[in-house]
Amino acid sequence: MTWNQQLMKVNNKQAILETILERAPISRADISQHLGLTKGTVSSLVNELLEANLAFESGPGESSGGRRPVLLLFQEKAGYSIGIDLGVNYILGILTDLNGDIVSEISRNTNNANYQETFERMKEMIHSFIKTAPESHYGVVGIGIGIPGIVDNEGEILLAPNLGWKNVDLKKEMEEEFGLPVIVENEANAGAYGEKKFGAGKDHDHLVYVSAGMGIGVGIILKNELYRGANGFSGEMGHMIIDVHGKPCTCGSKGCWELYASEKALIDLASELIHPEGITLESLTEQASHSEEISKLFKEIGHYLGIGISNISNTFNPQQIIIGNRLAMAKEWLREPIVEIVENHALKFNQEELHISFSDLSSYSPSLGVSAHVIEKFLKTNLNQKNQ
Repeated sequence: MTWNQQLMKVNNKQAILETILERAPISRADISQHLGLTKGTVSSLVNELLEANLAFESGPGESSGGRRPVLLLFQEKAGYSIGIDLGVNYILGILTDLNGDIVSEISRNTNNANYQETFERMKEMIHSFIKTAPESHYGVVGIGIGIPGIVDNEGEILLAPNLGWKNVDLKKEMEEEFGLPVIVENEANAGAYGEKKFGAGKDHDHLVYVSAGMGIGVGIILKNELYRGANGFSGEMGHMIIDVHGKPCTCGSKGCWELYASEKALIDLASELIHPEGITLESLTEQASHSEEISKLFKEIGHYLGIGISNISNTFNPQQIIIGNRLAMAKEWLREPIVEIVENHALKFNQEELHISFSDLSSYSPSLGVSAHVIEKFLKTNLNQKNQ
């Protein structure tokens, strides 16, 4: 078989698998009609997917006059993926099937632990997932990790200022530890991808995800594709300067957006009003409903979030801007000041079709996003290997 024939076969098989994923249960004849491939080609490639345990046959469907067709479904239980969201003060891990459905989860507080301590906690979490994963044909197919920092195209963490990390090759260390493929991705990119695949962004091709936690990161989806920039560094808009003479930032600059519009900014403001011990986002949201002083703090944070979102609207002209990560739990108090600032400051042309949303997936966007990356890489590798 020539290289061109091999490539065509891989592409056709991938298209068939995607059709099963999107339209199952579906017959071979319907796949043939949908993709414009011959019935013989579809039948041959479906047989390979059945052999690879990536699809299975269910009972016959309804007849349209002839023999009742055998229906095909995706075999989502053929393997499992691990997705880790590493926050500044937490680690959230999930185990998903190949359809992205969460099978189990583990959450841990990190309390600003150093790299080695954090690495050990992630190792413990991953070992637990591998040990408890249900029996399957492929087992755990890979590990995805979302990091709040600058990650290059090779997966090396160049800088994570809110973690205090610099030039860390977490991908290499994890692959050596587990002998599995590892993907390390910027947390906001992972969140954007998670929302696009499973959450509020499913219906839009141009969207921006604002990860508003202890810091702020941005993930950008353009023309249905995650935009990473030339070297993988796009989306560091938490360090967009909104006050050139403002507060000093851990990145080395001054007046960065995340100093005024993040969970940390909210806690810093609250510490000026009430005793700082034990202040959390959760406690402040509880107090906001009956404390005008606390609700005003949320309004200030919403005001500054709106400023950054106005700049994002003017820069990218997206169909949708999704606010996610932990601050999304305070949407009841943040929505109004955000919308007010955007309406008054973003260009009117950009507002005409702009939808400002809060995450559908809550804190799961990044972990689901990196898990989805792992699954897609596994499926692509599997489809290629079967043709060698």
